[in-house]
Amino acid sequence: MKRALLILIFILAGYQFGRAQFNSSAIENRIRPDSNAVGEVHFNFYNFNYVRDYEYSNQFHDGYTLYGTQLQPQLVYYAHPNLAIIAGAYIRKDFGDNGVHDSKPLFALKYHKKDLSLIFGSLEGGIHHGYIEQLWDFERQITDPIQYGTQLIIEKEKWKLDAWIAWQKQIYTPSPVKEQIVGGLTAERSLWQSNGWKLSLPFQFLVYHKGGQIDTLKSVPLLTMGNGATGLKLHKEIGGNVQEIFTDNYIVGYKDFSPTKIQAFQGGYGLWFNAGANTRWGSLVASYWKGNNFQTIKGMPLYESVSSTLYDAGHKESNRSILLLRYAYQHELLPNLYLDVRVEPHVDLGTSRTEQLQFQGSFFLTYKQDFKLFKIKQ
Repeated sequence: MKRALLILIFILAGYQFGRAQFNSSAIENRIRPDSNAVGEVHFNFYNFNYVRDYEYSNQFHDGYTLYGTQLQPQLVYYAHPNLAIIAGAYIRKDFGDNGVHDSKPLFALKYHKKDLSLIFGSLEGGIHHGYIEQLWDFERQITDPIQYGTQLIIEKEKWKLDAWIAWQKQIYTPSPVKEQIVGGLTAERSLWQSNGWKLSLPFQFLVYHKGGQIDTLKSVPLLTMGNGATGLKLHKEIGGNVQEIFTDNYIVGYKDFSPTKIQAFQGGYGLWFNAGANTRWGSLVASYWKGNNFQTIKGMPLYESVSSTLYDAGHKESNRSILLLRYAYQHELLPNLYLDVRVEPHVDLGTSRTEQLQFQGSFFLTYKQDFKLFKIKQ
């Protein structure tokens, strides 16, 4: 009874102070064709600095710290009012580790006309898709931010869509490993809007496939998994010190579509309740997760029913119940320089071993700017 009352208090409090996920637009870096820059070559500079510390001692998410910096220098040629050609590099340096931790080339062809964008190459991926954290872990912005493939983005007044496919592992004959493909979509449709109120219907889907026909691992079965989410979002613009209050709520699903079932669970679901406000002092988030046999493809491990931690890998709990109260302060310190500080405590109500307050903290500093270099004579 005490536990149920605690859950109710947090959820009701969330209607005053909370949000499903924090605004990460300052960390995003979108480059699109520009009709005012045709024939010009620009230098786009992006620098993401991160500290993400998990003070965890549970069976579903390891405790560790990520600390370092990323660079994405890119040259952009605006070849046409509707076309941009991009080439650059991604470099990640983790502090305390010798050398560069990761580096990748970046190439992209971007077509944009009216409300439609078509991207081929390095995508506007990761946090740009806008998935909830059960489907896409924010940490991947640090550990795996680059996706290569094809992406279609539609941004209309009453609805938006981001559909994409990314090739994670290409194979060649004969391959000692299987190919890996991931893709999905996020969409949101405005249902009603009046006097600062907005009601919308979100839909999110993610699918992962590991297989192929030219590998030598014929004894290893194919793997196909899917995650999905839908729900309702209700927002109200206030103005002043409290800019907006809202509640975002989802039903989340998992399904194993593989011909041979090898996963711990073949299907599962979860409920993700959130409510809250953005204020001049930051955002305070109250959230509640109730999961049943849920597994995720790219989401945060904390919400799963099957553990992949170092010492408890394979541990299963069909029913998960997590209560979160999170705070974020986001501010543009200088032109093009953005600060993002987050404190995210939670209580796992599902097991006696982890029924204690745990938290993660993050500190992000992002600098991004576009510089015109020269114009090519036509």
